[in-house]
Amino acid sequence: MLSLTKAGVEAKTRFIATLSSVPITISNMFRRYWAEIICCSILLVMGANLLTIVARKTITNDEIVHIPSGYYYLTSKNFRLNPEHPSLIKMWASLPLLVVKPAAPPLKQNPNQDFAQFTMSTSLDFWKANRSRFAAITFWTRFPMVLLTMALGALIFIYGRQLFNRQAALFAVALFSLEPSMIAHGRIVHTDIAAAFAYLLFFLSLRSYCRNPTSLRALGLGLVMSVALLAKFSLVITIPIFLAGLLYVVVVARRLHTFHAKILWQFLLAALGALVLVNAAYFFKHPALARAEVNWIIGTTPSTAKDALFAIKQLSKALPTSYLFGLYTVVVHNQVGHSASLLGDYRSSGWWYYFPVAFGLKTTVPFLLLSLSAVGWAVFETVRRRKKMLLGLLLPIVIYLSVSMSSRINIGIRHLAPVFPFLFLLSGAFLDRLLKSQFRRSSTVLTILLFSWMVVITFRAYPDYIPYTNCLSLGRPGWQLLSDSNVEWGDDVGALAEYLLAHGETKIRGALSGGATLENYGVQLVDFPPPEKELSDTRYVAVGAAFLNGSTIPGGLRDQGGRVVTEEQRHNFLSKYRTDTPEAIFGKSIYLYRAKEQ
Repeated sequence: MLSLTKAGVEAKTRFIATLSSVPITISNMFRRYWAEIICCSILLVMGANLLTIVARKTITNDEIVHIPSGYYYLTSKNFRLNPEHPSLIKMWASLPLLVVKPAAPPLKQNPNQDFAQFTMSTSLDFWKANRSRFAAITFWTRFPMVLLTMALGALIFIYGRQLFNRQAALFAVALFSLEPSMIAHGRIVHTDIAAAFAYLLFFLSLRSYCRNPTSLRALGLGLVMSVALLAKFSLVITIPIFLAGLLYVVVVARRLHTFHAKILWQFLLAALGALVLVNAAYFFKHPALARAEVNWIIGTTPSTAKDALFAIKQLSKALPTSYLFGLYTVVVHNQVGHSASLLGDYRSSGWWYYFPVAFGLKTTVPFLLLSLSAVGWAVFETVRRRKKMLLGLLLPIVIYLSVSMSSRINIGIRHLAPVFPFLFLLSGAFLDRLLKSQFRRSSTVLTILLFSWMVVITFRAYPDYIPYTNCLSLGRPGWQLLSDSNVEWGDDVGALAEYLLAHGETKIRGALSGGATLENYGVQLVDFPPPEKELSDTRYVAVGAAFLNGSTIPGGLRDQGGRVVTEEQRHNFLSKYRTDTPEAIFGKSIYLYRAKEQ
């Protein structure tokens, strides 16, 4: 009995000792992993912010087709749907739908429909069949995109810690979590944030391989390159970058007199890994092009159709046919251009300075000033002090920005998303350097002011991050300066429908991005608005900011005399609405006008 009592006392003593050591253990863990803990906290807050926006905003215009396409990829393996974007991200977002199990109407394979018509008709059938589950489908497909955005933040931290230190990495993550353009697109089923993730991961993997070229790292680089190719078609630029990296390894090996067949083997291993994964994302399907797609190529590019069809046929022996056709549609789209406007100028051919101007208007002023200063500092350090490490961040910016500035598709700052992580990293490193300089005290005050400023801007912009423009717009609404997804993308259609139903209206004439989703809320979009609201046969007229701008107004419209409007008239078709006072504005992107009194 005495021994039992003694054992109990010893157990109690050990238990108390263990409890007393817990605070010390937690303290030691925080001292060791303080940066990682803070990083996780920042990203969790960002993720929570994104999820609250998901609950308040409906899907965007492109998600109307992206979500059904991803689900049909997984269940029917039909890649004729929405080939203009690679399959991987749409399938990633649609994975939860395998559990949700939405209704999936059978695909109607009409041989007379081209891919665009087939995609739109299939998407509308999908949403019509799932009208009662619209909110659930929207949430669960956006949840994986929120996770991907948080993963991008984690990757920024990892890369920043490798290149600089934990403090610089934390600054970069904080900037990422507060920048409106990242928040705006971090919840959307699209390829932009995914492209930013893949582009950053590619350069991280390339750096790792070039520093220590092993077979395993080569395979990893090949797989990462395939992820980039499957994230966004513009990332085909990773192929020549990969070849340049291989050439660098060859040159270094020759200088060290260690060049041998191992490097060739590593190249083949990387290429094989990339090829297999790209094919896997299309379930190793290599069908012949559908007749409608052949006709589309002949109709849109008659002078090069024969060569294009031959090239696709030959390359499809190694690469998925749908991937090759999708890449071709993007090339054609870029050649044709896209109607857009910039600072009041309208073009389809684009502007070489579009993205610098859009960046200047769509980023927060503190980040704009910080990133420009950081780039200047990095150039100085690279040129004057021969710090090659910073070149690894400058080159990705220069390469992607150069490609973007040559593009004729100027419809959104989102297309520049792959550049942002490198700017965050440079900015974080620049702040870290300032805090370690002789001006440490003033730099600390400056850093606190910059981040406080960004917090205030982000808080005030919530939840309307898509149409955000900074104070350089001088109080002018964004649609007067930019167009398309910069100012409106359909995610305020739900708020419009709620307002209309509360006022007893179930029909409306409107020009809206994503207007097709109105039916999911029980409101019918009757027709395009007349040039003057008084001519409308519905009580209200809704005009999206992109349509107020005029660049997204479709061709083929007729004036009151029945004549097809000219290009200039098309841009100003709804110009009278610009000076009318709306009854309500939703999310700074949809303007509602009362056409008739009840």
